[in-house]
Amino acid sequence: MKRLVHGAATMLAIALIPQLASAQDTEKSIAVKGGVEVKGWMGKVDDKEAKAGLTENDAKFFAMGKDLHATTGPAITYWNPSMQGKGDYVVKATFTEREYMGLNNHPHPYGLVMAGNDMGTPTASYLYCAAYGNGNFIVRGFGPAPFQMNGPRGGADPAVSKAEAKGKPVTQEIAMAVKGDKVSCSINGKEVASYSKSEVIGAGKLKSTDGVVGVRMGHNTDAHIAGFSLGKP
Repeated sequence: MKRLVHGAATMLAIALIPQLASAQDTEKSIAVKGGVEVKGWMGKVDDKEAKAGLTENDAKFFAMGKDLHATTGPAITYWNPSMQGKGDYVVKATFTEREYMGLNNHPHPYGLVMAGNDMGTPTASYLYCAAYGNGNFIVRGFGPAPFQMNGPRGGADPAVSKAEAKGKPVTQEIAMAVKGDKVSCSINGKEVASYSKSEVIGAGKLKSTDGVVGVRMGHNTDAHIAGFSLGKP
C-alpha cells in the first residue's frame, strides 16, 4: 500500500510540474510608477510587455548616490548610448536583491547587457547574462527575436549566490567580457559561460560584439546596482 501511495504522489507531482511552470510564466507584471530617471540612460520593455500595454514608465530606474537602482514592473532593458564597448572590453556591476522574491512568487533574473546595436528599435540586438537568487543564471540574446545560449531557463552553477530564504538579501557580482574571439560571463569571480564570436554573431543573433552596455531586469524585480562600469579586461 505504501508503494502505491508513494507512486501516486510522485505521478501527481510530475503532472503538476507543467502547471507550475505555466503559472510562473503567466505571472502578471505589476506596474511601478517612475520611468527612467538616470541622466543619459534609456529603457525599453520587452515586446510581450508592450503588447500588454506596459511602457518604460511602468518601471523605475533611478540613481542612489553613485549607484543605480531598478524596480520593475515589466521586464525591461536599460542602456546608456554613450557607453560603447569596442574590441576587447568588460562591463561589470554588483547586484543586490535586498529582499529575495520581494515582488514576485518565484525567482526572477537581473544582470548585464553587452553588444547592443539599434537599441530601442524593432531590429535591436544584444546579449545579456543575468543571475537568479536561487543559484541559477541565464545567458540569452535578442536579435531581434530571443535566442538562447544556455537553455530556455538557464542553468545552475555553484558560483551563483543563493538567498537564505524569501525576503532575505542576496548579492551577485556579474561581469561580461569580450577578449579576442571569446565572449564570456562571470558571476562572483567565476566564469560560468563562454562562447566564440561565431556562436553569438550572425543571422538572427548579434550584429557585432561591439555595442552599448547596460542592465537587464526581469519583471516584478527589485535590485540595487553598484559599481556599474565599462573598461578593458
